[in-house]
Amino acid sequence: MRKAIVEKITRVLRAEGVDAVVTTSPENFAYLTGFVVPTQPMIRHRHAMAILTVDGKESLFGVDMEATTIANKAPETPLTVWREFHDDAMVILAEALKKAGLAEAKIGLEMDYLPAGDFARLVIQMPKATFVPFEAQLNRARQIKTPEEVELIHRLSRIADQAIYDSLTSVRVGDTELDIAAVLTRRIYELGAENFKLLIVATGERSQLPNVGPTSRKLQARDVCRVEIFSVINGYQAGVCRTAYVEEPPAMAEEIWDLMVECKYAILDKIKPGASCLNIYNDFIARLDKIKLPPISFVGHGIGLHLHEDPYIGSTPTIGRPGEDAVVEENMVLGFEPLCYRTGYGFGVQNKDVLHVTANGSVLLSDFTNTDKLIRVGG
Repeated sequence: MRKAIVEKITRVLRAEGVDAVVTTSPENFAYLTGFVVPTQPMIRHRHAMAILTVDGKESLFGVDMEATTIANKAPETPLTVWREFHDDAMVILAEALKKAGLAEAKIGLEMDYLPAGDFARLVIQMPKATFVPFEAQLNRARQIKTPEEVELIHRLSRIADQAIYDSLTSVRVGDTELDIAAVLTRRIYELGAENFKLLIVATGERSQLPNVGPTSRKLQARDVCRVEIFSVINGYQAGVCRTAYVEEPPAMAEEIWDLMVECKYAILDKIKPGASCLNIYNDFIARLDKIKLPPISFVGHGIGLHLHEDPYIGSTPTIGRPGEDAVVEENMVLGFEPLCYRTGYGFGVQNKDVLHVTANGSVLLSDFTNTDKLIRVGG
């Protein structure tokens, strides 16, 4: 497992009075181990778990289909394997936990991920153990990134940024959204990503739609094009969105874009340790109102092993606790996205970037493309 993360989580276990944690989600398995079990995010019953005790003992739990992958990635960590379609995974997990001396322990679980039926069977197998929710503690720990995490997200941000730029400058009038996507996905891999998530290609009137994939729609003069993608390595991801025009920008596009750029620099200037997420959001909404653009519920959020993580730079900075503010902290990594889907002029715009919170301010991580002006399709 990853030494710095293990040390961080064992400190949390001690502070919470919990004897061990068992991660059940792909995100927190990757957080502790540094890798993703390939089919776990796609097939929920293929449990892969990392087990960490308060005294730092580490072990892994995984399905036989993925046993060689796990053992190859973590050869020195003890691994318990359960057989798909033969074993009850919870019976085998309980045996592993008992073997680790946790039969009567207080054990933290991700109650928001483990299916209720599995949890009920685990409780039956371990009647003397106490299971407590631990997802909030894991999520909180993930908000503050290590230097290695920041470096990886910087790399991912540049991959997504450059891949989008290359795709937009490679097409012309008459090419299709599918042509943009073809270049984009190829470049994501060529530049070093292992995978990608949430591919959005939205042109012309479709640029007003928040989350749509590419179609055979042909690019036309004066189209606005919104392109977004999340590049992925070891479960970590960085999302970037860029906006471009075809041949010449339509009416009001440059004026609206200038406001998005103003918002970008205002956010970068205001982000620093101790800053109020709600105050930054309210400043953004006030700027939108300058030209009567409709408000949105947030303009930024944490990012790393999830597309969206706390804190939000929005009307509800901490999900599940409306009205409660959150403060920016050093070594957070945030995605932020000045945008307006419904500008009132038949197009939407979005400028999504990634930043790292430093001791004195913030640093832009998606720093390949100059977005001070709209990108021109075809270069």
